[in-house]
Amino acid sequence: MAHLRTRNYWSLADAATRATLSRAGHDGRMNRRRLAILPAALTALLLSGCSGGSDASRGERDSTGDSKGTTTPITDIATGLEAPWSMVRTTDGSILISQRDDGTVVEVEADGSKRDVGVIEGVVHEGEGGLLGLALDPADPDRLYAYETTATDNRIVRVALTGAAGSYGLSSQVTILDGLAKASNHDGGRIAFGPDGLLYVTVGDAGDPTAAQDRDSLNGKILRMTPDGDVPPGNPFDDSLVWSMGHRNPQGIAWSDDGRMWASEFGQNEFDELNLIEAGNNYGWPEVEGTGGGDGYTDPKVTWTTDEASPSGLAAIGDHLYLAGLGGERLWTITPGDDFSVTSSLEGELGRLRDVSEGSDGSLWILTSNTDGRGAPADSDDRLVSVPLPGR
Repeated sequence: MAHLRTRNYWSLADAATRATLSRAGHDGRMNRRRLAILPAALTALLLSGCSGGSDASRGERDSTGDSKGTTTPITDIATGLEAPWSMVRTTDGSILISQRDDGTVVEVEADGSKRDVGVIEGVVHEGEGGLLGLALDPADPDRLYAYETTATDNRIVRVALTGAAGSYGLSSQVTILDGLAKASNHDGGRIAFGPDGLLYVTVGDAGDPTAAQDRDSLNGKILRMTPDGDVPPGNPFDDSLVWSMGHRNPQGIAWSDDGRMWASEFGQNEFDELNLIEAGNNYGWPEVEGTGGGDGYTDPKVTWTTDEASPSGLAAIGDHLYLAGLGGERLWTITPGDDFSVTSSLEGELGRLRDVSEGSDGSLWILTSNTDGRGAPADSDDRLVSVPLPGR
């Protein structure tokens, strides 16, 4: 890799300093939090040399530590979800949640009750694949889009959302895009409509890093398409859905109030990333992990060590970005500016965090991911919870 991999062992002992990351290039290293009987600095020193070896077969990474006492007010909205992955709000105020493993779309009503809306046809769960991202077309909120893994590929489908809150159903499933390579990990899977009314899709490299640099492949890319899956005007490459390239496993996208697009991305052994996405840019994978790519590659704006983040869902609310950490078991709050202010909260309080969204009551809603085979689920998991907006 192009990034110079050095370690400052003594800085590992200062978690507060490492939690405040600056602009791109400052990586605030931290390693696994187990072996609590050892002093924190010694633990970091011993474990920092134990993460070697290829991570090509590792995907989202396991949890890195045990739960701590709650310090942030947490309110349960719904409990007992099974491997939830994505959530979207309907115009009626209900929340639709995708369950990765069984392909079910679950409705959570305003009073917290939940019911099955229906099953996305063709979902085949293997590893990190299954029913992943959901999105509602803002121009036609009765059209629900889903990113699914099937027996042969990853694809985008559209289904008709029938009924109203408390009685939603699914019908008329149509395939919008198919043929995306699938794997047991690195499937990407986040979908969202941008401010331009077009559909954006994060696609992982499906275990083939070379695909990320192959412009003819749609894997290892962020795609931009019309609601019918066609190439829209303004895409950077002729007759291509590709919006940006050089991605390993991006799982979060969001737009800040100024119109800028952001994406969170899993690294391999060293650095997870927050990237500012611009049309046609190349974000380096597999030639670069983290910063230091040089000409032709775009550096991330913020990096984390892989034990700190394992970043999935991303939300932009006001002046802040909120990032859900799976293996890091925490919520990251990022304030873009001349210097990127980065802080963390909820460390170990909810376990693995999969998705984040603005709540209806001015709070932040968080979807946990402890029943996905990598967490340590409590009796109430998985949960949709509400917490006060950090940074407010």
